[in-house]
Amino acid sequence: MTKETKAHGPSDAPAGADPTAEVKSALTRFVSDINSFNDDIYSRLQQQEERLTMLDRKSLSPARPALATTADPEAPHQKAFEAYLRSGDEDALRGIVIEEKSISTAVAGDGGYLVDPKTADVIQSVLRSNASLRAVANVVNVEATSYDVLIDHGDLGSGWATETDPATETATPTIERITIPLHELSALPKASQRLLDDAAFDIESWLAGRIADKFARAEAAAFVSGDGVDKPTGFLTHPAVADASWSWGNIGYVPTGADGDFDALNPVDCLFDLVYALDAEYRAGASFVMNSRTAGAMRKLKDADGRFLWSDGLTADTPARLAGYPVLIVEDMPDIGSGTTPVAFGDFQAGYTVAERPDTRILRDPFSAKPHVLFYATKRVGGDVSDFAAIKLLKFSIS
Repeated sequence: MTKETKAHGPSDAPAGADPTAEVKSALTRFVSDINSFNDDIYSRLQQQEERLTMLDRKSLSPARPALATTADPEAPHQKAFEAYLRSGDEDALRGIVIEEKSISTAVAGDGGYLVDPKTADVIQSVLRSNASLRAVANVVNVEATSYDVLIDHGDLGSGWATETDPATETATPTIERITIPLHELSALPKASQRLLDDAAFDIESWLAGRIADKFARAEAAAFVSGDGVDKPTGFLTHPAVADASWSWGNIGYVPTGADGDFDALNPVDCLFDLVYALDAEYRAGASFVMNSRTAGAMRKLKDADGRFLWSDGLTADTPARLAGYPVLIVEDMPDIGSGTTPVAFGDFQAGYTVAERPDTRILRDPFSAKPHVLFYATKRVGGDVSDFAAIKLLKFSIS
């Protein structure tokens, strides 16, 4: 008996079905599912990225000012000080600590708030560059109400000793104590509130310039001729005596040989007499001090060979020189006249001391001068002669 073998299809598909169509349909569904899955993943990733971006903005926004504060510790003080100047907002200034010193919270009691460091630097730079004795004097910063200077104006005894002979007692030096009190220097600039409300108006630079100008003018006059009553003591306030009879507490002078003028025959001799009246230890750092009108007369002086004693500086920053020594123009020095002392010569770094507190305070007053706002600026400064042997004067007199 013969057996017949039947071949069956791989899926035993029902009669009439097309296997190729089924495969195509399955592939189409698979590709559709893959595309749908990819779209869903992309959508979720995009939503997640948006959430992370929003969280990043929220977390970084407060941190940026903190980073700026870390990089520039003066920024918070400057911003708070500007708000106080423009609108009188004191809240931002309270509690700020600058260099371990807290800003005062008692506005009326302590005289106002400390200016920010940038404004203070502008004021100090103007004071240093101004035509004032401060440019050549000894300037010290103090926190107390006065400054004491100890001057040894006597020679310390000395002697020769041998190995066997007993040492002999030497002389004791004389110590002079000079106390320089600090006085309150003030300025009162004013501006309209409309101007302060203008955001484009640079309030700090304007205020620093006005304060520095007032301070510089008052200081320059006081360092020369101040009477010491609620202001520094000027070096011309101390008694002037002929250098031949000079003693401590006085300032020695050299006469020109003519009343109110130079000597007719030898006009230059008095200038060299003045230079060498100063001890050698002071001449190395000495300079002339006079006003512009006196400088105009001095620059006409010639030596025996017809050469001018005055020489201008080679650059704008280099001072003019007279007889080889620098000249400082201080307009508060007196003019040439009968018996006046319009020319000073000396080592002012040793001879005159300016003592000051490094801080400047501002009190805003919107009530006293309506519609203007007053800014009451104060600073404590003092000055006096610290070594009477270091300064000499030229007196326009016969003797």
